[in-house]
Amino acid sequence: MKAAVIHDFAQPPRYDDFQTPQPDAGEVLVKVEAAAVSQLVRAQASGKHYSSGKTLPVVPGFDGVGQLEDGSRVYFAFPTAPFGALAQQSKVRREYTVPLPAELDSALAAALANPGMSSWAALTRRAHLQAGEHVLINGATGTAGRLAVQIARHLGAGRIVATGRNEAVLRDLGADEIIVLNQEEDALTETFRQSVHRNPVQVVLDYLWGMSAHSLLSAFSGHADPEGEPRVRFVQIGSMSGAELSLNASTLRSSGVELLGSGLGSVPNRELVAAIGEMLEAAATHGWTTPVDIRPLAEVETAWNAEGSDRLVLVN
Repeated sequence: MKAAVIHDFAQPPRYDDFQTPQPDAGEVLVKVEAAAVSQLVRAQASGKHYSSGKTLPVVPGFDGVGQLEDGSRVYFAFPTAPFGALAQQSKVRREYTVPLPAELDSALAAALANPGMSSWAALTRRAHLQAGEHVLINGATGTAGRLAVQIARHLGAGRIVATGRNEAVLRDLGADEIIVLNQEEDALTETFRQSVHRNPVQVVLDYLWGMSAHSLLSAFSGHADPEGEPRVRFVQIGSMSGAELSLNASTLRSSGVELLGSGLGSVPNRELVAAIGEMLEAAATHGWTTPVDIRPLAEVETAWNAEGSDRLVLVN
């Protein structure tokens, strides 16, 4: 079969011949229709993600949409190495597949799955959002962050605060409050402090980490309420602003902040797949969408580093 094949972690995948997968017990063969090139897939393909394999050659691709041998259309994830989703065929454990709504286009479903999963899993499996709770999304102007606003609203958030650097995009998100991050750290901390104490936040989804997360965490601390500070579930999802920050121990001792993460390893694989299935059902119902750059799998090498902000989806 043909596939996008990684021969060198320092080079883009090449459209090349690869062995055809043969399902083992408990696995199914998937005829792949569409697979997205997400940041996760790029990181895995470069050998830099904590889930990257170390043996080459390998076919990258975390997830996709395709048909099973009985003709049913499914979303699938966690294909069995070395058979990633960027191929004509892949294999995967049956429990890592979910049916797709008939009205949802395959390429769009592939594009929505990873960014939509990030907030759906964080809100339902990690933060356990309750109807009416207030949610702050730190980094809401990217694909995942924009979807997170819609998903939080769908799941019952009572109030949503969205942050980001692009004020024009923030204003179009439909959030109840926006906070522009283009401020000095002390000023941003004070802006966060005023916001979260005027309208207490119960859940934070953080796509950025770095300076803005440090300011936000600092804003929750240091008030020593005799009744105890309100509980805040701070869910770390992405690190677009840096992988590390320095956190004073007193920030946690003097606040109700509970630090959580959401991603591969913090949620069981089967739960992540189930979360994506739930999210795609909601996407079909509400008409959620995202800009998609659809290319044939055969163009993977040239498409891999092409400029553009649309979600790259490779199709067979």
